[in-house]
Amino acid sequence: MVLKAVRDNNDVVSCDQSLNDGLHEDIQIKFDVDETTDSCVEWEEPGTGFQNIHDTTLEHHSTYYKLPDHRSDFIEKEEPQVDTKSQNSTTSQLENHSRIQSGERPYKYLTFGKAFAKNSYLQQHIKTHTEEKRFKCLTCGKAFISITGLLRHNKTHTGEMPFKCLTCGKAFFSKTGLLRHNKTHTGEKPYKCVTCGKAFARNSALQNHIKIHTGEKPFKCLTCGKAFILKTELLRHIRIHTGEKPYKCVTCGKAFMRNSDLHHHIRTHTGKKPYMCLTCGKTFAHNSSLQVHVRIHTGEKPFKCPICGKALSCKKYFQAHVRRHTNEKPYKCLTCGKAFTGYSYLQVHIKTHTGEKPHKCVTCGKAFSQNSDLQRHIRTHTGDKPYKCVTCGKAFTQNSSLQYHIRTHTGEKSHKCVTCGKAFAQNSSLQYHIRTHTGEKSHKCVTCGKAFAQNSSLQYHIKTHSGEKPHKCVTCGKAFSQNSDLQRHIRIHTREKSHKCVTCGKAFAQNSSLQYHIRTHTGEKPHKCVTCGKAFALNALLQRHIRTHTGEKPYKCVTCGKAFSQNSYLQYHIRTHTGEKPHKCVTCGKAFSQNSDLQRHIRIHTGERPHKCVTCGKAFTQISNLQSHISTHTGEGPYKCVTCGRGFTQNSHLRQHIRTHTGEKPFQCVTCGKAFTRNSSLRIHIRTHTGEKPYKCVTCGKAFTQISNLQYHIKTHTGERPYKCMTYGKAF
Repeated sequence: MVLKAVRDNNDVVSCDQSLNDGLHEDIQIKFDVDETTDSCVEWEEPGTGFQNIHDTTLEHHSTYYKLPDHRSDFIEKEEPQVDTKSQNSTTSQLENHSRIQSGERPYKYLTFGKAFAKNSYLQQHIKTHTEEKRFKCLTCGKAFISITGLLRHNKTHTGEMPFKCLTCGKAFFSKTGLLRHNKTHTGEKPYKCVTCGKAFARNSALQNHIKIHTGEKPFKCLTCGKAFILKTELLRHIRIHTGEKPYKCVTCGKAFMRNSDLHHHIRTHTGKKPYMCLTCGKTFAHNSSLQVHVRIHTGEKPFKCPICGKALSCKKYFQAHVRRHTNEKPYKCLTCGKAFTGYSYLQVHIKTHTGEKPHKCVTCGKAFSQNSDLQRHIRTHTGDKPYKCVTCGKAFTQNSSLQYHIRTHTGEKSHKCVTCGKAFAQNSSLQYHIRTHTGEKSHKCVTCGKAFAQNSSLQYHIKTHSGEKPHKCVTCGKAFSQNSDLQRHIRIHTREKSHKCVTCGKAFAQNSSLQYHIRTHTGEKPHKCVTCGKAFALNALLQRHIRTHTGEKPYKCVTCGKAFSQNSYLQYHIRTHTGEKPHKCVTCGKAFSQNSDLQRHIRIHTGERPHKCVTCGKAFTQISNLQSHISTHTGEGPYKCVTCGRGFTQNSHLRQHIRTHTGEKPFQCVTCGKAFTRNSSLRIHIRTHTGEKPYKCVTCGKAFTQISNLQYHIKTHTGERPYKCMTYGKAF
């Protein structure tokens, strides 16, 4: 009901009301009587709050009320008489409703150009410019034009939420908030865009959407010139320049630029997650998070990139994606000047300066700068893998890992390098690849100054200084600096090999090993050395090869100072000091310092020779032996001795050969002091002291110190004589 009352000299208030609503018997009128001038009256209908209605005048009928003061305690009412003006009122209401659908706004404010669908809206807007804000909040000092605005604001301090949803029980500050919420249950979206047909629950949302089609951005930042569709977006943006954070948490004192961020933060204290997914039951602190989550089930990706055509499920990710094409980075760090495509990325970066880690694991006490990182970490304790592949059933702890896995089925590689044309399944892989062209290494270690192309590589490197190994195997107790290393280690116990080659059926514990294996079928070697032109199937192999040219040995032993070109060599070397042999053969119990040594040893028991020569069919237990054998057909020896010119198929063989010129014998027996040019020769020699004979014949049980002696012995049982004299035909 719309009602206006004005006091006259006889203490009688004249009230005008709209016809269509009729009179409510329980209307309460609050009179603000001024002794010198006629005063505007505000009324309250129970459950709706006070309404300022002094901007509307309807003259088609009147009702008179006697003032309820000390002189009179009754209300006198004259029944309204309907006239022909009611028809005009009905027509006016129809016109107003039509404008909601069409988006027409005929009432324009000439000073600023803003337009409105109703004259009453225009009048109310003018007051924001012209009228004094007389109603002030006693708690925070904020002022308002109307008492209704103040009363609504006060509820943000008191926490009062009188309007409750009968369906789910959620409460709201205002009735309009409840009505908007009810539409989330009914699915009602009465406001439809005439351009694209998209429907909305609120007219304001429709009006904002229409601007996407028209390109209208009326609100411009005076500092940087950026324009926005909504004034609220502009106000939020201005705080990036000013650093203002007006919304403060009463529990911990943390301040925020946006009220929505404050409410999101408050739920980290209360743990409240009122939004529940009807499909899987997962709950969320925000409705927007729920809507994005629902798209995981529906597969809906409504945000499509106009440049590359990629579709995304979340508007935030879509905007950040578009900025990767335009290279726009509007969010800048005030400390170091680094710019970012998304506001969330900036917030994460700021914590690298402050060191703030507010999200703490209740199980082990480890703290994180982001809640998402904490949730991922918690899954290492619970083993929870909520993201499941619908094709093969494999489950993952992270949605990003699932999306990456799905591409192994589809073969999709949407991220393409503009320099060489190579395509990648992940944008992060593309960005890493681009650095191989630019040589950029922006992530630097503050301890030793070493630079890395990826932040993950830097974090891994930092742990070599700190010695931190937070990821521990529950089976054998071994600890690792990275969770990925732990997962690989666990597969040694479980023997899980989930990555299978579709060509030959061979299975692998890691996807990277499978990808490397596939190239043995295709012959692809995309990584080429710019010095000698040699090509490699893996970038890691190329980097290792480059060090043979540069002589770089970045991995240094802290015990004896010896340096190595590869980290794996360093780790293997460290075990010569510690004596650690974590890899144990389940058949004979022999232990090894490296898993590769164990795998080679196991083939002694199984007789497996997986590496076969395609020329003559001869098979080998190790790929290095196969590579050496292949050179007997090709005559190729890429590793050449600079002293005598002799060529070798392997760099290790060249290094051993060089010692015949230099006389170097770096491998010394700790028992008798005898030195050797090769480590394998030292190991064989040590057995003369220990009496160890690890190579045992499965037929008669006789043991030997060397595998070559065992192989020779086996032929006495089989009668095999593979070496034949071409002149007389005698075999040996």
